[in-house]
Amino acid sequence: MKIPKDRVRFNVGGRVFETTSTTLANAGRNSFFGALFNENWTLKQPNNDSFSHCELFIDRNPDCFSVLLDLLRTGDLNIPPNIPERQLYREASFYGLLDHVRSAKWGQFDGNRLRHSRSVTGQAPGDGTAIRAGPDGGCCVAHGSVVHVYDWIMEEYPPLNLDYRRVNDVGWVDGERIIISACEKLGRGDGGMGLFSKSTGELRYKFQVCHENQVKSFTAGALSTSSDYKIFSSCKGRSNEYGIGVWDQVTGKQIDFFYESPGWSLGDADKLQWLNGSNCLLVATLFPRKDNCYISMLDFRDKTMVWSWSDFGAPITVDEKRVRDAIAMEDNNAICVVNEYEDLGFMDLRMNGGSVRWSSRSRIMKGKLSDEPCYPKLALHEGQLFSSMDDCISVFCGPDWVLTSRLRQSYGGSICDFSIGGDRLFALHSEENVFDVWETPPPPIS
Repeated sequence: MKIPKDRVRFNVGGRVFETTSTTLANAGRNSFFGALFNENWTLKQPNNDSFSHCELFIDRNPDCFSVLLDLLRTGDLNIPPNIPERQLYREASFYGLLDHVRSAKWGQFDGNRLRHSRSVTGQAPGDGTAIRAGPDGGCCVAHGSVVHVYDWIMEEYPPLNLDYRRVNDVGWVDGERIIISACEKLGRGDGGMGLFSKSTGELRYKFQVCHENQVKSFTAGALSTSSDYKIFSSCKGRSNEYGIGVWDQVTGKQIDFFYESPGWSLGDADKLQWLNGSNCLLVATLFPRKDNCYISMLDFRDKTMVWSWSDFGAPITVDEKRVRDAIAMEDNNAICVVNEYEDLGFMDLRMNGGSVRWSSRSRIMKGKLSDEPCYPKLALHEGQLFSSMDDCISVFCGPDWVLTSRLRQSYGGSICDFSIGGDRLFALHSEENVFDVWETPPPPIS
């Protein structure tokens, strides 16, 4: 019988494997195997027939190679119990197959199918303040003045230490760079924002605020980025630098500043959200940072506040529902808000200054709060709405945003922040410096 021309034999750590160039082509041109073949996926070799039947020796782990070869053959990832996952990831990295492993490990993101994958603990000064999912499936976590950065297999890079300046927010510019906002350090004129390398912790550049042609020290708060390479941050200075600053991601230069109007709080904003469809920025300053809540939409093209709402002047009652978080839902022309009882409320973006329509169908709490509650947070992803409350994250779906499932891990206390990205959900707890990783498992083999 004639041996197929695309047949390839490997000797990996003393074990022989046979496969085809067709199977290896599934690894992609940028993989270890892509370098062994020409542009037609024909094995590069000298012009002699004896070479066509030789073994290519690779001095790596054969057990892991077997799993990865099966992944290329079938598209399914089956890890035997005798192979530690970290060891397999290390070998996948060597062969350039990490993206294949990640794709096979996760299914399409679905909040109703999320399963708890792991809990990550660590020592850090101060309580957790923010967690942000990275574009590659990793995350960064702010504790006090330190930011911990993890890759997608939850291995930690060197931590970023801001020399006792409290971190207010963190964000990802891309898969390699992180922006950090921090409090001004009095007496040193230091603070504001910086852009760092996620892997080395190197400070690439600092963002400055100029007021009347002079560089001013400031405290940076909530962060957001846009698709056209802008960075937004709420700012508070000691002179008149109260408002929203805008910087260029590439150069680090300030390109705009939206000064807050009298009686309107922008510099203390808790949340910023860029809306690509309307080319506007949502700015939310919420109770209890201020005595009242302020939510607005800013258009930087003509420096106008195109939509606004506040509970200032509203009568205070025993059953008042203070807004704790807000998120814009462009597809629904609405802004969703949540109160401390996890009631969801909705405001119509087409009506300026309208009232909140509270949804009774979403309420899952009975008015009883834990002894030390964390304020609820909101997120919108893949057409599903998420809200944290105490030690749970609730998932809402459908046109009426009905509660469909809850995610709960009892370890670590209340959830103080959560974030979705890279097909994962990360939940940061208020105690023990622990965060949970939730993943959607791949669909069952039919």
